Order: sequence, then C-alpha cells, then structure tokens
Amino acid sequence: MMQHMLWTRRTALQALGGIGAAGAAAILCGSSHAKETTQVKWSSGAERPKHKAPRHATDCHHHIFDSRFPLAKNPSMLLGGDGNATVDDYQLLQRRLGIERHVVVHAAGAYGTDNSSMLDALAKFGTTARGIAVVDTNVSDAELRRMSDLGVRGIRINLVFAGGATLEMVEPLAQRINELGWHLQLSMPAEVTVQLKDVLPRLPTPIVFDHIARIPPDTGIFHPAFKIVCGMIDRGRTWVKLSGAYLLSKVGAPTYADTGAVARAFAQAAPERMLWASNWPHPTEKAEKPDDAVLFDLLAAWVPDESARKRILVQNPEEVYGFPTTG
Repeated sequence: MMQHMLWTRRTALQALGGIGAAGAAAILCGSSHAKETTQVKWSSGAERPKHKAPRHATDCHHHIFDSRFPLAKNPSMLLGGDGNATVDDYQLLQRRLGIERHVVVHAAGAYGTDNSSMLDALAKFGTTARGIAVVDTNVSDAELRRMSDLGVRGIRINLVFAGGATLEMVEPLAQRINELGWHLQLSMPAEVTVQLKDVLPRLPTPIVFDHIARIPPDTGIFHPAFKIVCGMIDRGRTWVKLSGAYLLSKVGAPTYADTGAVARAFAQAAPERMLWASNWPHPTEKAEKPDDAVLFDLLAAWVPDESARKRILVQNPEEVYGFPTTG
C-alpha cells in the first residue's frame, strides 16, 4: 500500500521523468495485434490498439450525446458538428478497442441534470453497461431508486464545468446515495481537492477521482492533492481513473509523458485502486480528437505488468460498478 512507499526526491523525479523511450516503445511497438482498421466518429486514427484487451475489459468513462434529447438551458459542453455521439458510434469504438463492458457517464454539460439520454443509452446497451448520473439536491429518493434499478451505480460531481451539483452539495448527496450502495465520482481541479481535504475522509461513499485526479503535470506528485488522494486510497474505498491524459498535458500525443508520469505513480503505488477509461468522445478537444487506440496502449506503458493491467481493466471495475465477477 501507499503508506509503505518512501518517495525520495530522486525516486520522485524518476517517476516524473515520464514514460521515456521504453514507455514510448510500449505504446508504438507493443505486442502484435490484428491489423483490422475501424474508423470511429470523434476519434483519430483507425487502427486497433497494439495491446489486446483481456476478456471483460471495461471502459469506465464515456459519454453519449444524442440530438433526440433537449439540451439544458445554458449548455457548457457541446461536441460541435452534428452534436451526436450515439450508442451505435460507441459500439464501433468497442469493436475497435476490444472493450466488452463500459460505463456511460451522463453528459451534464449538454443536458444538465436530465439523465434521460444516459438512461436511454443504458437500455440500448444492455447488461454490459452501467451508468453514472448527474443530479442535484432536488432529486427525489424515488428517482434515485429508479435509476439504480436501470443500472446506475453512482453520481458525478463536476466542479470543472457547470451543469450539475455544486461544491456545497457534495456531502448531502453522498449521504443520500450511500443507502443505494453507489459511489461518488469527482471531477475537480487539484486545488479543490486540497480545499476538500477535511471533507473527503468523512464522506460515507466510495470515491472515484476522474482523469488522474487532475493533478497538474508541472508539479505532479509534489502537488499536495497527490498526497491527499494517496491518503484516501490508503483509507480504502477510493479509486483513481487513469483517463484523460491529454486534458492537462503539455507534451501531447502519443506519449503524454508529463501526465503519464502521474498516472504511472498512482498505478505503481496501488494498481488495486486504479480504473481505465477512454473519455470518448473527448468533448473538451475541439481541434483534433485523440487516437483512442493510443490512449488504450498508454495503460501498458504505465502498467507494464499484464496481470496488474487485467486487474485494472476487469476486476477493479467489477468491484466498483457491480459487473458480474469473473475471477
């Protein structure tokens, strides 16, 4: 566990050194895989990943945008183009990546707290999907129970973009969803994590930190939020999602070595508390979409051990989202 790790200045700088040549090789020259190509909307490239996904591999975070559903009054995050990233589109990405299970995170930046689009997608995807809702404190207990019956397993509080709950709602909502066995998914700047350092340990629910906990790569593991998240992991019931490497990266594709250094540090310390996700259709990226096969192969650079990767892709999501246990 993390409490046994002694981060000296030297070892920390080694971790911050990024994935380096070996990591880049793992991404670009991984194990042989079929050369089938699949062009997927909102994703660059068409080749499959270099590394084959294990059976029951899980994408723990993607969104659905569907123009059949009304937008919120003041949407804060839209895709552009025709605005659609549908169930059919995502199923093409599944085929390309070899992903079987997945988690639909409600696109609150487009639809606010109306979870209809996410619930419709869950019904179409069936038993291989779970959902994450976005609500505020006005949601009824009956609606929470209804969503639970439909496959929702948590709520997301996004303090980066508007569209759902606010900072003040974190504790009240955590208390309410705890009765359902749900978890709290947090997307927030690292500075807010520091601000909530006394609140987080007293929340009754499991916690999932989105997108490598949004630790800024320029300070990386020396940022106080990194220590706070590590402490939460040591207390149990906390996970970090290894996703969105491009969000804060200044290095960029294909290695995303700066944000990757933080991802690797988390994964080396507690692989049993890591999850992986695509974040498709990458709504923050307007100029050029990431290559989802490259994003999948990053996991092999961050987690070279195959058994640890399988745990991150299969067993950990089973525990967090209630997928059937496969052993």
